[in-house]
Amino acid sequence: MHKTSFRTHTAGELRKENSGALSTLCGWVHRRRDHGGLIFIDLRDRYGITQLVFDPKIDVSTHALAESLKSEWTILVTGNVRLRALGMANPKLATGEVELEVKNLSILSEAKTPPFSICDEECEVNEDLRLTYRYLDIRRGSILNNLLLRNRLTSAIRRFFEKHSFTEVETPILTKSTPEGARDYIVPSRVHHGFFYALPQSPQIFKQLLMISGLDRYYQIARCFRDEDLRADRQPEFTQVDVEMSFVDKDDVMSLMESLIKEIFSACIGLEITHQFRQMTYKEAIERYGSDKPDLRFGLDFVRIDEIAKKSDFTVFKEAIEQGGSVKAIRIPLGAETISRKDIENFQMFVSNFGLKGLAWMKYSQEGLSSNIVKFFSTELQSELIKALNLAPSDLILFAAQDESTVNQALDHLRRHIASKLCLIKNDQYEFVWVVDFPLYELDKETKQLTSVHHPFTAPLDEDIPLIDKEPLKVRAKAYDLVLNGCELGGGSIRIHNQNLQKKIFERLRLSEEEIEKKFGFFIKALQYGTPPHGGLAFGLDRIAMLLSNSSSIRDVIAFPKTQKASDLMVECPSEVSSEQLRDLQISHRK
Repeated sequence: MHKTSFRTHTAGELRKENSGALSTLCGWVHRRRDHGGLIFIDLRDRYGITQLVFDPKIDVSTHALAESLKSEWTILVTGNVRLRALGMANPKLATGEVELEVKNLSILSEAKTPPFSICDEECEVNEDLRLTYRYLDIRRGSILNNLLLRNRLTSAIRRFFEKHSFTEVETPILTKSTPEGARDYIVPSRVHHGFFYALPQSPQIFKQLLMISGLDRYYQIARCFRDEDLRADRQPEFTQVDVEMSFVDKDDVMSLMESLIKEIFSACIGLEITHQFRQMTYKEAIERYGSDKPDLRFGLDFVRIDEIAKKSDFTVFKEAIEQGGSVKAIRIPLGAETISRKDIENFQMFVSNFGLKGLAWMKYSQEGLSSNIVKFFSTELQSELIKALNLAPSDLILFAAQDESTVNQALDHLRRHIASKLCLIKNDQYEFVWVVDFPLYELDKETKQLTSVHHPFTAPLDEDIPLIDKEPLKVRAKAYDLVLNGCELGGGSIRIHNQNLQKKIFERLRLSEEEIEKKFGFFIKALQYGTPPHGGLAFGLDRIAMLLSNSSSIRDVIAFPKTQKASDLMVECPSEVSSEQLRDLQISHRK
């Protein structure tokens, strides 16, 4: 019972067992129906809906006041709980067997006509309008339910970490700008003119310092900030489940985090996951799926046919190989029956959006392979194709030939597009995979300089350390991402705890002694005081909530989100500040 000085019950609480009891409810006018002399009001609060009955035979003045009620007015009612008339129960409501026979009505506040329907959630509403009136959007129900689910999620996380001897520690929001892959949000200092704080992209360095501090097991549900281009699953400010542990290797971290995810799914949606999550190397993920976050709910993985293509007479394939590219194929089971020539033409237009110049195809039947390019393949090569692709009658094969990056990107999007078209994806199917052994370095496309794939504190595999100076792009990291249905839930790594190795990594990134001291001096100093082997991981809390709620955007699981242009339409920010504030910060005002 949620009894307060205002109410004895909530609008979702009354049952037939309460019949005859005197009850006081508070809430919003959800729907109103006039049936002759009787007025029926659906009263809504965040717990549910209760039907109210206003009868002039019970109280004429209360009934007269009820005639003035409008949508979304806030009211308080007192009356007797009674069973609904025979055949009038509403099985769709938890309170559907009863109604409240109102004796007294108080109008707590009136409401303007809402800019969109609150009671009809199926009504299409422009997202900008929803975000402008987010407080009304939450009232509609689905966002509210997502926030309740998110609350269950954070509660489950805290229970888990408490059980496993973790300590929750808050780290600073105003901190130092350090390179972490995206632009920092910076905050000017009024006290130290010309100097700036940065909002944290993650608590990365602080959680490592906590391990040096001897804390051993840390976690935080941390606010993070990144000034980057946005999309459906990104926000400029977001929440991480941040974790770090001492005296562990990657298997220790992955095993415990796997247990956390299983407990989350059990607590939040009642799904019991008993199997161990599969693992896949980064190299295999890119080779077979073209992505380091593969969706494994369906097949359609890629098969490299470079060796077969080399021996063919098909110029497009041979030139791609000669220019250092690759040829990959996707087998679509029964695709010869389910996919038309028009569909294939549409697929060709689709992949052109990702830079792929063309898409070849073949069909396989009892008579063999058929298409306009089969003539370029000898009978022997056709047999090799059939074997390499494990073809069965009525299968369709799609081929991509170009530089490997373009082939992987285009086929990655195409396989998901085809899976959606052929309804191969089940919404209630959850396929987890750990992607491991990421590269430690990659080349920046613009500068052609080495950069860290994750961050410069990630430890390399022990056996790859000798390659740092000779062949840095072959060095693999002790890094791991957990992927669910093609969405990265989070990732982490074992960190560098040896100060000499950390210095070597910085130097390979061409950071000068001065740059190292300026950006990481305090951290390098800390590494000199006995650093334990340690590692951790950060999950995207918003992203997990989005997947648990089957939402299409993380904006639907955040109470007050920003738009894709990083603006808040409700409070109208970012906004200008006063000349006095700028003067205090010694910042000139320009337009």
